[in-house]
Amino acid sequence: MATAAPTPTRDDFAAMLNESLGQGEGFEGRVVKGTVTAIENDMAVIDVGLKSEGRVALREFAAPGQKAELKVGDEVEVYVDRVENVHGEAMLSRDRARREAAWDKLEAEFSTTSRVEGVIFGRVKGGFTVDLNGAVAFLPGSQVDIRPVRDVTPLMDIPQPFQILKMDRRRGNIVVSRRAVLEETRAEQRTGLIQSLHEGQIIEGIVKNITDYGAFVDLGGIDGLLHVTDLSYKRVGHPSEMINIGDTVRVQIIRINRETQRISLGMKQLESDPWGGAAAKYPIGGKFTGRVTNITEYGAFVELEPGIEGLVHVSEMSWTKKNVHPGKIVSTSQEVDVVILEVDEDKRRISLGLKQAINNPWDSFAEQHPIGSTVEGEVKNATEFGLFIGLDGDVDGMVHMSDIAWGVTGEEALALHHKGETVQAVVLDIDAEKERISLGMKQLERGGVSTASPDAAGRLNKNAIVTVTVMATGDGGLDVQAGDDGAVGFIKRSDLGRDRDEQRPERFQVGQKFDAMVIGFDRSKKPNFSIKAMQIAEEKHAVAQYGSSDSGASLGDILGEALKARNENR
Repeated sequence: MATAAPTPTRDDFAAMLNESLGQGEGFEGRVVKGTVTAIENDMAVIDVGLKSEGRVALREFAAPGQKAELKVGDEVEVYVDRVENVHGEAMLSRDRARREAAWDKLEAEFSTTSRVEGVIFGRVKGGFTVDLNGAVAFLPGSQVDIRPVRDVTPLMDIPQPFQILKMDRRRGNIVVSRRAVLEETRAEQRTGLIQSLHEGQIIEGIVKNITDYGAFVDLGGIDGLLHVTDLSYKRVGHPSEMINIGDTVRVQIIRINRETQRISLGMKQLESDPWGGAAAKYPIGGKFTGRVTNITEYGAFVELEPGIEGLVHVSEMSWTKKNVHPGKIVSTSQEVDVVILEVDEDKRRISLGLKQAINNPWDSFAEQHPIGSTVEGEVKNATEFGLFIGLDGDVDGMVHMSDIAWGVTGEEALALHHKGETVQAVVLDIDAEKERISLGMKQLERGGVSTASPDAAGRLNKNAIVTVTVMATGDGGLDVQAGDDGAVGFIKRSDLGRDRDEQRPERFQVGQKFDAMVIGFDRSKKPNFSIKAMQIAEEKHAVAQYGSSDSGASLGDILGEALKARNENR
């Protein structure tokens, strides 16, 4: 009788199963195929050939945001974490299986820099999470789009291409970029579009962005720069003065750099150039009205018409205001009359004069105040060589220190007047071209060159001895006149003689004549005379000429000789 075959034990089944998996390799840590045997609530029961089945959540079989389409009998791949847990069930994972398969595929695609498809399904700090068919990748916020995106919601749960920037399987890290794909696609579009464009071409575009220096215009996949200076021939302070984001504009292609794919655009090139025939339109010497558009340290720009501006140099702004900032003469947007001084169409420059549009005040002064006329003005300033007097027409005249008073010059003459004082003077000379007016104040005095002989005027120098006539007497002294029609001056009581009994005004009579010395001038430039100073001076002169220490002559003898000589010389 034949012997019955022994019944296989549990260990025998495990050994046979391991053998069927290939050379004794275990289940754990591997992706295997299994069959769905049941669906219970949210779990799928899967048989992978082990002694017990495993359970996997249904959500692991669905894409993010979608419902799992799974039924009994379907064959699926799962990852075996453990052959058996404490409950005797196999621990399976569909996510892990998809992840492992995805990693194998992603590594191959990363090595060839191929694009991969994924779905943005969550937000994390600094960016978003992307499902790459099982593998979870990180999408930095800066890599979502070419420009910052405020709301990513419309981009979520939608399959779209990404570029893998970095991956580390050991650490489970993958970094992807959506921006790189967009830039690459855009570069391809740009290359194709730029080949179809040419310089001089007129095209429409949409304003995408505005900066201080211009605007970026979308030409249908490629941007061109519309510089602020090419917006219009007229001065444009900021591009927003003419265009807004979203506007459709008609532009001309000025330059194309096919290597850098940069395009320069212009709007003013579609307008007629206002500088054409500018020289004929604005002849030299012509007077026009314009608007001040800009003020600088060196002058002001005046717009004669849209697109044509001229410069009024600071030296051409005022006849009388020198070394003054242009902003103190004109203001922005002010309308002014100007005269054309020079036109250069090639350099697109026009030189303008503001002061030439009004009468030259120096010429006007010469017409109204001829040489020899008397003028009145305020002392504006004193210099080391004279006084400056403010006159009609906002011009200044200068009184040289030698023309302030007779017989006085230098600091003594300058000290006779102070700033702010109103004075009168005679116009001596006018040079309108050099903007100079020479004045004289002493010429208004009696005894000056205008009313007395040069000889009489010469004797009014300080320390000169002149013959005076008593005009009036008083307790304080005498009013006297030099010569017959000379300057009227004064002799103080103390200057009527050396001796006390001589210092009496009552001993003189009106009309009496005698000699006296000019000792100075008061603030009104009237001369002061002194008999006493004359006597002292004559005594010193006599001693020096007729006496000596060993002559034995007395003072009376000396003075007698001096007086005798003086009378003989008369």
